[in-house]
Amino acid sequence: MSACVPARTADANHTERTHPPHSPPPSGPRRPRIASADVSAAVAVFLIALPLSLGIALATGAPLQAGLVAAAVGGLVAGRIGGSPLQVSGPAAGLTVVTADLIQQYGWRTTCAITVLAGLAQLGLGCLRVARGALAVSPAIVHGMLAGIGVTIAVAQLHIVLGGTPQSSVPDNLRALPSQLADVHPAALFVSLLTLTLLLLWPRLPGRAGLLLHKIPAALVAVAGATAIAAAAGLVLPKVDLPSWRNHALAGLPEGPVLGLVAAVLTTTLVCSVQSLLGAVAVDKLASARPGGARVARSDLDRELLGQGAANIVSGSLGGLPVAGVAVRSSANVHAGAVSRNSTMLHGVLVVAAALLMVPLLEFIPLASLAALVMAVGIQMVSLHHIRTVTRHREVLVYAVTTLGVVSFGVLEGVALGIAVAVGVALHRLTRTRITHELEEGVHHVHVRGQLTFLAVPRLSRALHLVPQGSHAVVALDGSFMDHAAYETLQDWQSTHTAQGGTVEITGRRSGVRIAEPSALASAHLPGVDAGADGASEAHCRCRPWTAWRNHQCERPGLLPDGDPRPDPADATDGGSGADGGSGAGGALGTAASRTAAHRTGTGAKAAAAGAGGADPTRAPEPDRDGAGAHAGAGAGSGGSQLVRGIGTFQRYTAPLVRGELARLAREGQRPAQLFLTCADSRVVTSMITSSGPGDLFVVRNVGNLVPPPGAESGDDSVAAAIEYAVEVLAVRSITVCGHSGCGAMQALLDSGPGGGAGTPLRRWLRHGQPSLERLGAGSAVPPRLTGRTPADAVERLCLTNVVQQLEHLRAHDCVARALKDGALELHGLYFHVGEAQAYLLTEQDEETVFDRVRAVDLAM
Repeated sequence: MSACVPARTADANHTERTHPPHSPPPSGPRRPRIASADVSAAVAVFLIALPLSLGIALATGAPLQAGLVAAAVGGLVAGRIGGSPLQVSGPAAGLTVVTADLIQQYGWRTTCAITVLAGLAQLGLGCLRVARGALAVSPAIVHGMLAGIGVTIAVAQLHIVLGGTPQSSVPDNLRALPSQLADVHPAALFVSLLTLTLLLLWPRLPGRAGLLLHKIPAALVAVAGATAIAAAAGLVLPKVDLPSWRNHALAGLPEGPVLGLVAAVLTTTLVCSVQSLLGAVAVDKLASARPGGARVARSDLDRELLGQGAANIVSGSLGGLPVAGVAVRSSANVHAGAVSRNSTMLHGVLVVAAALLMVPLLEFIPLASLAALVMAVGIQMVSLHHIRTVTRHREVLVYAVTTLGVVSFGVLEGVALGIAVAVGVALHRLTRTRITHELEEGVHHVHVRGQLTFLAVPRLSRALHLVPQGSHAVVALDGSFMDHAAYETLQDWQSTHTAQGGTVEITGRRSGVRIAEPSALASAHLPGVDAGADGASEAHCRCRPWTAWRNHQCERPGLLPDGDPRPDPADATDGGSGADGGSGAGGALGTAASRTAAHRTGTGAKAAAAGAGGADPTRAPEPDRDGAGAHAGAGAGSGGSQLVRGIGTFQRYTAPLVRGELARLAREGQRPAQLFLTCADSRVVTSMITSSGPGDLFVVRNVGNLVPPPGAESGDDSVAAAIEYAVEVLAVRSITVCGHSGCGAMQALLDSGPGGGAGTPLRRWLRHGQPSLERLGAGSAVPPRLTGRTPADAVERLCLTNVVQQLEHLRAHDCVARALKDGALELHGLYFHVGEAQAYLLTEQDEETVFDRVRAVDLAM
């Protein structure tokens, strides 16, 4: 037992045993074991890396062996030393333009020396532990750089596809394109189109055979297929030429202007490092989202930088291309099920074996086929998903400038332009603040949009002085930052205005932070301002960021003398739950009606908190019969205002994020995988419990999560219609019945007893729950239970029994019975304990119905 093993102590005189007592000494060092998943992943990555390495070497103008050297070194050195276990390193398409420019300007041997120096620079950066700082580069700049490189690659390789020779820059390639189109080489064009066709269609093969064939990488199939057909047809084409390794060129001393060499080293270091670090982060996300399998440690970015630096030193010294983390091979490694760095290293061993033993086969590959493969990779680097993302975040200008800069001037120049534009956009947003003043129904509204800094103080003062003395004013702050100058300006004006008989209401997007009020009126919320900046010490609401939608009670640090936490009299401004049970969309916004009435009548904080309800603000809200807190601060019309403000918040902030997905669902129609039948209780949020989004669940909610059996007396066809539609039209694959703790319907069933009354619609509906009540009282079978404990009370026992009973009602429906018989449908029982925020799944254990906890460790992602 592990509990019996004593903890080790740091004793310098302690001598460890070389082997356990009373057992023979170990025969020798244990052989390292390689998981089968790593072997299969290494083979898959090798089959992708082999053609891509040759193609990238061709695109740069380097010796073709240089691509194989970089692939082998990336797998062996970066794979062993690097901090990202599953990231595959090698010659990257993102480095093609940089390397091609270096070879064109300095020659191959000096380019190898630059690669070595870049590796040394990466080692220095890794020792300084600045890897996280590289992630501060705007994603728009990185995506723009990759898009520019992709365009450059595609335009250059298009000449080889057409049977010609590419020029040194994109403008030159574009100018030479018309003459190249007039002199097309038919054989090269045929092989290129065949390669692209296989590359495009192979992943789309239908049927069961397609699923098996998809395990073979499309890049390998495209190049091998085009090579075989070209050889069978006897086409005369330029092919791969791999000279003897005895003539392989190694790194030499760098020759050229010092400033130019320094710029080249910095450019190579920047591109290699940023691409590798961003790739490591992406690999972590892919690995964590992988269903099942072994867990892999997250990447150590500083160690990854050290590994990439060591790989570049070795690759450059051996005459290889610069090395960086590669997205295509890394994602293939993750999806193939790799569990350790052994897969990356084994792929490097396979590349070495291929470079030494497969030279005769590799020399059959037409250059046009490799060019088509690399051109496809370049086109894929211009990602529509990235363009939509930067457009949604208003970074499209940075993206476009970076892309055009890389295409027109080069990688370093394009990135520098992108950084300059990104800084300019950030400063513009910081200084661009819109301040408006409007008069609506006798109330002066001052609306501030943007960040409130000292630069906006003159405009803020002008707008505030447009508010007449003694009037009611509402200042709406729509921003996430306010500096001290703006804070003092707003506070001074508020003090002056209220001293002259006026009232001020300050609202914002965030609650929980206040600005001091000079009078007894309830304080208003300000976003992004520390109320303690001016010495004001008010009790803050301990609200979480999600309280804009959460029906919560604000937690106060103070307690009353009897030890019970009670709401502060100013809870009317804290966004606490009101009499209607809803919370304000902006915290302070939820009870604006009661505060406004208090301001206009000149009453104090207690009157403002009491509102129309007339409750004593020093008393805690009493729960009503349904368990909802009747908060003393909400006016009669607060529910409508909360609804409108909540919808406004959705349209403003959430809708832009989900509009694309909802537009797709609108075009394609709904295809949910599950029918989720649960109670109408407001505390049961189906999307939150199941982590689902639009289009995932077909939800039916009713009082008590009841499923009337077919032909039931006083039956309700709405539930049966939903079941029939979900099973036969939507073809859902599972149906879940979800009960919950503290269900009022189950309590009502217990109170009414067997038979129950049928005088009201509610009582008539609850008659469908009588079978659950009878099942609980029958005692013929072991009642459902929760794992690890017995149900807390009779209501919880009935809630569990009701889930089991409703599943039986489901099986009685014809459409469900047919789908279950065909194996096209599964039924699940779920119990959600509201107070514990814990879900329990129904399982069968020893002929008992047991609701077992759903733990995070049981659901490995």
